[in-house]
Amino acid sequence: MRRRRPSYLDEDTTMAYQLREALEADIPALAKLHVETFSETHRGGRPGGPSYELRQRQWREVFDRQDGSWFCYVVDHRGELVGFAKGIPHDGGVPGYAGELNKIYLLQRVQRQGLGRRLLCAMARRFIERGTTSMLLFGDAANPSNGFYEAFGAVRLYSDTGEFHGGYGWPDLGALVARCGRQRVT
Repeated sequence: MRRRRPSYLDEDTTMAYQLREALEADIPALAKLHVETFSETHRGGRPGGPSYELRQRQWREVFDRQDGSWFCYVVDHRGELVGFAKGIPHDGGVPGYAGELNKIYLLQRVQRQGLGRRLLCAMARRFIERGTTSMLLFGDAANPSNGFYEAFGAVRLYSDTGEFHGGYGWPDLGALVARCGRQRVT
């Protein structure tokens, strides 16, 4: 029996960007994209972050886990991956959150085109399909993208001492999906 694609992943051939599930065949492109987006986001585009070989090994390990615990969407631009997001169960370290937006990256050259919204909304919907109604992420407190999370209703997560270290949470993914609207995500 063939699994039906979620409607929010329907392809529209008139769109230049397609959101789709990551495939094992994407590992080399995902590793390259991960190195580039990490460098842009955390190193100002300077080299010196994790290597391609490390990222390729990490993605191979992820795809080798066939336990259904994780999922990953990629943004494909005419055969080139330009963004991705990965979801996993949260380990419980922050009470009240069941899912973790483990990674969400877009190349800077494609940011501010609604692709981050499409990724974020698809992730929230997928978590809800899996019975997960809350999600968090751990980021960098100084990242300019933090405003993006806040615009979509994320709440800042503070340490026991009241410090903000870059963590955000959506305690109600239903509210996030409502913000997303019913727009198509292709």
